[in-house]
Parts: sequence; structure tokens; C-alpha cells
Amino acid sequence: MDQLLIRLAVALAIGLLVGLERGWHTRTTKDHRRAAGFRTFALTGLLGGVAGAISDVTGPVVLGIALASFTAIFGAFHWMEAQADKDLSVTSVVAGMLTFMLGAYAVLGDLQIAIAGAVAMTAMLALREPLHRWVASLRWEEIRAVLILLVMTFLLLPIIPNRTVDPWDSLNPAEIWLLAIMIAAVSFGGYVSIRVWGDRLGVVMAAVAGGLASSTATTLTLARLGKEYPGSARLLAGGILLSGVVMLARVGIMAALLNRAMIAHLLPGLGVAAAVMLTASTILLLRRQDAPRPQMQVTNPLEIGTALKLAAVIAVVMLASQLVQTWLGGAGVLAVAAASGIVDVDATTISMTRLGGHQIALGTAIQAIAVAVGVNTLSKAIMAASAGNKIIGAYVGGVSAIALIAGWATMIMG
Repeated sequence: MDQLLIRLAVALAIGLLVGLERGWHTRTTKDHRRAAGFRTFALTGLLGGVAGAISDVTGPVVLGIALASFTAIFGAFHWMEAQADKDLSVTSVVAGMLTFMLGAYAVLGDLQIAIAGAVAMTAMLALREPLHRWVASLRWEEIRAVLILLVMTFLLLPIIPNRTVDPWDSLNPAEIWLLAIMIAAVSFGGYVSIRVWGDRLGVVMAAVAGGLASSTATTLTLARLGKEYPGSARLLAGGILLSGVVMLARVGIMAALLNRAMIAHLLPGLGVAAAVMLTASTILLLRRQDAPRPQMQVTNPLEIGTALKLAAVIAVVMLASQLVQTWLGGAGVLAVAAASGIVDVDATTISMTRLGGHQIALGTAIQAIAVAVGVNTLSKAIMAASAGNKIIGAYVGGVSAIALIAGWATMIMG
């Protein structure tokens, strides 16, 4: 009996919670001019709880009849209200039905789930205006990007073979596809960050978001802006270096998550190099700029082509590393790492963390990642000078060289 009273009290509390939001939402409406308010929703929760308690004794048919009867009566009153107010919203009807069902579930099921459902529903009801503004601000390409990610994740990933398919036991299609999903998701996250914060934080947020997706692409984008805004060379160079810091942090995090044995050998060098670049980037970004601040214009929220190409590169690097290791030993793996580092470090980082200590010696894998990071950092300095101007190239190249020397020295001494 005590347990039933507690559950009925929770059912009533659910109705009171929803009724508080609904009552406040219609607080300016005169009495007897609204179909349901604070008290009605409170009673709805309790009604659901009582119906659940009765059905627990008599059978589920009673609960079904009670829900159908409540929905018919509740909907009829809201129809009359809609006729009078010319309001076609069905939100309160759905909220009433859900309040009834959560009240019943509070008696028949898990109290925590019932309470969580009531809190989630009330939050959705209370956030009506912000959610409507957010939906109105969406663009079709953003919606399409989310749909593509969902298709890639929940429709295609489950049907892709989750086993190695090559004679050398290196390529797992499901793992490679999951990497493509992760890269695309990071690209979308960077787009969202730039769109939300770009007007206020400008190049800084663009560099951070771009560094998450591709520091190489970010370098080219910011360097090209240097031709349009030659007076902002320091600002743009600071952004390029900041994206490089994010890249180094990304490499360290991936290595730590995928192969903990690498942490002690790899992270100190990466940390020192990142500290040098971050210090220089902060100085350049905080230095006063007399020229107008360049604005980032991002149009593609989901670089799906880039993600698929990078996933393909990762697959090739993984296979090539395994074959070169078999035929030529550790030196061949370092050559592959240097070649792939020209474009991006993720392919080498992911493949080496996966193979290091297993198919490839741990020391060789660590050296391969370091080589890829070094080559990628130097290649971005060259890109900054060629795509931008000499000032950007000098800042990026000079700081990158100092950072690499400091990082390599730390790894050697460690």
C-alpha cells in the first residue's frame, strides 16, 4: 500500500510539473477560455496513475479504454478551443496524452524513467521559442548533412563487413567506414562552430574548428586570405599555428585512446611542440591589428568527399605499412609515413596506433607518427608561404621549425 501511494504521488507530481509549464504558457488566457491548465494536467497525471493501478488488478484492457476515453474528451475540448482561438496547435493534446501515460508508467514501471520522461517533455515544452528560432535558422544543406551522417552511421555501418578482407589481415571495412563517419562528424562540428561563433571570434574559432577537421585545409584557407588582407598577416599566421596546435593535440589524444603504450614516448614531444606553437600563436593573435579582420565564409557543412578520400588514404596507408613492414622492415614504414604526412597525419596516426606493438614494432610506429607530424608541419609552412604571402610563411615556418626541434629533442632525451 505504501509503495502504491508513493507511485501515485509521483504520477501526481508528473502532472504538476507539466501543468506548471502549460499553466504558465497560458497564464494570460481568461478562466474558462482554455481547455487545460495547471490543475487539469495535474489531475491527468494522477488519472493515469489510478488507471495504471486499476489495470494492474483487472488487466490492460482497462488502461487502454481509459487512455482512449481521456484522449477523446481531451481532444474534443481542445478542438473547441482551437475553433474559438483559430489555433491549430496539437502540442497540448500530445502533452496531455503523454502525461497520462507517464502517470500510468509511474505506477506500473520504473519510477526513474517516468520522472526522466516528464522532465524531458517539460523541457521540450518550455523551450518552444528557442527551438522554433533554431529550426527557422537552419539551412537545407545543414539538414542534409545531418541526414547523411545518420544514414552513414545507422543504415550503412551495420551492413558493412566487420572483419578483415585482405590476405594480409590489415583492412577492416567497418573500421574504415567508421573513421569516415568520425571525420565527417568532426567536419560538421567545425562548420557549426564557425557559424555560431565566427562573427565574434573570427579567425580564432575558425582555426580551432578547422584544426579539428583538417589543419592542412585550414592552412590553405587562412593563407589565401592573406592575399586579400595583407595587413592581417600576423592574425592569419596565428590562426594557422593555432590549427597546428589542435592537430598536435588531436594526434596525442588519438594515440592515447587507441594505444596507451605510446603515451610515455610520444606525448612529451607533442606537448613541447604544441606549447611552442601555442605561445607564438597567442602572441600573434593578441597583437593589435590595424587592418580589417577577415571574415570566414564556410558554405559546406559536411565535407563528405574529403572524409571518404581521407578514409581511403587511411586504408591505403594501413595496407602499405603492413606490406612495407613485411618486405622492407621499419625503414619502409617511415618512408610511407613521410609520404602520407604531406597531406595529413590522421592516416598514419590511426594506422600506426592500430598496428604498433602488434604487426609493427612499437618503436617503429612511434617514429612513424613523429615523422608524419614533422613532414605535415613543414609542408603546411610551405603552403602558407606559397598560398599566402612571405610574412605569413616566415611566421609559420620559423615557429614550426622551432617547435619541431624542441619536440624532437624532448623525444630523444626522453
